[in-house]
Amino acid sequence: MPKGTHVEVMTPGSNAKHYLAGALELVTGTLHHCHGPRKTDTLFRDLRQTLEEAYPAAPYERIYVVVDNYQIHQPKAVDEWLPNHPRVTLLFWPTYGPRANPSERAFGDVHDLCTRHHTRKRLPDLVADVEAHLHLNGPWKYQLSALYDEPSVTAAVEKIARDVHTKLAA
Repeated sequence: MPKGTHVEVMTPGSNAKHYLAGALELVTGTLHHCHGPRKTDTLFRDLRQTLEEAYPAAPYERIYVVVDNYQIHQPKAVDEWLPNHPRVTLLFWPTYGPRANPSERAFGDVHDLCTRHHTRKRLPDLVADVEAHLHLNGPWKYQLSALYDEPSVTAAVEKIARDVHTKLAA
C-alpha cells in the first residue's frame, strides 16, 4: 500500500480461524495439503494420512517427511501413530531455518496472495480461495536457496560434521 493509505481488511466471522498443513514433494513441486479448524496434532495426522494415500505402498516403500520443530509434530499422539505406519519416517529440520525450508515459498505465496489482505466476509469463501490458489498456482519447483552458498552456513555445517565425528570417535 502507498504510504499513508489504509485498506479495510475484512475479518471472517467472529475471529474464526482455519489452518493449512502441507507437504511439498521436491521432485514434482506438488503441495499435498489438508486443512482444519485447529492447529493440533490431529491436523498433522490428517496430513500424514493424505501422504499415505498419495503415495501407495506398492511403488513407495518409504515416505520421508521433513518437519520443523513446531509443537504439533512432536506430541505423544504422533509417537503413538508412527509405529502403526512404518512406511512414514519423520526427519526434523534444524531449528530456525525457515529461509532454507522449501515449503516456505508455497506457504508464503498463499499468505501473500490469498490471506494477507483478503476481503472475504465468510471464512468458507477464504478457504475456497486458498484451495483454488493451491490448485492453480502449483507446482512449486524447488530451487536451492542462496542461503546454502553463504560462507557462514558452510562453516556451521562443517563444524557440526566435525562435532559429530568427534563425538562418534570418543
